[in-house]
Amino acid sequence: MKKQQGFTLVEIAIVMVIIGLLLGGVLKGQEIITNAKIKKLENEFNGITAAIYSYQDRYQAFPGDDKRAQDKFGSSVPQCDKGGDNCGNGKIDDPFDPDTPSSAESGYFWAHLRYAGLIGGITDKKGSSTDTGATDLPTNAFNGVMGVSHAAVSDVDIGEGILYIGFTGIPKKIAVILELQTDDLNPKEGSVRATQGEKAVTDYSAEGTYEMYFTL
Repeated sequence: MKKQQGFTLVEIAIVMVIIGLLLGGVLKGQEIITNAKIKKLENEFNGITAAIYSYQDRYQAFPGDDKRAQDKFGSSVPQCDKGGDNCGNGKIDDPFDPDTPSSAESGYFWAHLRYAGLIGGITDKKGSSTDTGATDLPTNAFNGVMGVSHAAVSDVDIGEGILYIGFTGIPKKIAVILELQTDDLNPKEGSVRATQGEKAVTDYSAEGTYEMYFTL
């Protein structure tokens, strides 16, 4: 009967080293991807901030609240009601609501920036009726959406009149990293606030994704 030969300790050791290198490469690759997404989110925040200031400097109005947007970009461009009390007051009075992304000034904000050429998006520069997508909320680096508003967010104590940029769909791990980089790790206070399922949270212990609000 032929004797069956097994693996030697050296062979097993070599296999374990190879497996370890493969796992290390996968984990390192995931870390690189995560860091790239965080950097992209930071760039998105900085880009929106710069676009707001550029629009104000160029047109002497706040995007989304610009009551003369149609005079500048064409009659199909959405704008606030000139006769309304809040139209032209320099604030986005309507809340950032991911469920109704095209509503009122929080949607007009993106349309005005797009027609001004300050961010990318679907518009017709001639102002015809083919402006589908102009008010859509942009997708962020983590496949959530972005929104801008001055409206109060009561669950995180953001008062009326405080400008913030909101990001949805932020994973727990990333939310903690963003807080540690810029704020106090308290989702209810400071320059970075957060909710989960649009409900107040006291920390980042729960799994899942968060809505994060960065005040300016």
